[in-house]
Amino acid sequence: MPTRRRRAMVFAGLAAAFALAVPAPAYADPGDEVDIEELNERAEKLEEEYDSELVQYTSAKEGAQKAQDDLDEINKRMEEARQGVSQIAASQYKSSGLNPTMEVVFSSSPDEMLGDAALVDHLADSNGERVLSLADLQAEAEKAKEKADGKLKEAEELIEDLEEQRDEVLDKIEKYEAEQTPEPAETGSSGGSGDGTVPASAIGPGWDGATPRMAAIRDEIVREFGAPFPVGCLRPGDPGEHGSGRACDFMMSANGGMPSAANQQLGTQIAEYAKNNADRLGVMYVIWEQRIWDSRNPGAGWKPMEDRGSITQNHYDHVHVSSY
Repeated sequence: MPTRRRRAMVFAGLAAAFALAVPAPAYADPGDEVDIEELNERAEKLEEEYDSELVQYTSAKEGAQKAQDDLDEINKRMEEARQGVSQIAASQYKSSGLNPTMEVVFSSSPDEMLGDAALVDHLADSNGERVLSLADLQAEAEKAKEKADGKLKEAEELIEDLEEQRDEVLDKIEKYEAEQTPEPAETGSSGGSGDGTVPASAIGPGWDGATPRMAAIRDEIVREFGAPFPVGCLRPGDPGEHGSGRACDFMMSANGGMPSAANQQLGTQIAEYAKNNADRLGVMYVIWEQRIWDSRNPGAGWKPMEDRGSITQNHYDHVHVSSY
């Protein structure tokens, strides 16, 4: 490329560098608009009143935190890129008017000119990449900020919905505590052993530790749909309902694998049955295939959950049912 053309390109890159090297607009932390600590305090108060975990909120909070972490990382990279571009611009400003890379050529001896011209090409290309990288990062940061704000807003709206229905939820808790066990289904069972018992193959870890209500919910589901794999309930030390025997996992596969098509369909049927009979049974929430339905916020319907990294953690291999 002719030296004059290369020089023009370098100066054009530095002009862009000047424009991008100015301090970037401060990206408002979502916490400036919505206080995540305040939301956590409100969630903890609800959990104490409900004596249960707000899994929906936990998932929303995880999403908000991940989005904020992503934004912080992009802003860090952008600041590093901005400093690099600022150095280029400052060098140009303080020099004799020529691009610093061109000054290398003019200060060299004639027999070094050829090698230095190659250096000019390299530095000009490198500087151009820095400028373009900063521009890309600025656009990426804008998108990341928008996502972080949106995730935090979702968490806030969820807490507001739960607070609005607080009185109804507390009434349900009082009702279910008085009942102890749910009213039986009007229709007969279509699965199980046929004599009102459940098959021995359905009995999994913590079976006998389920509360009376959760045991009744579990048995009705097993009698209605059967159980292709053992059903697990009580898990001592678990911070959620499993720790108190108020939750059971209806396994649709073994060893953390994806269920067969038939068992995937069965899992969906069980999840929908628990949801549709929640008021009678006293089901608090259902998780299946990385989605949650919560009777404390029924208007929200099935809500997507954050990716936790595995088939089991994302509830693709089991239906989780928690009771009041």
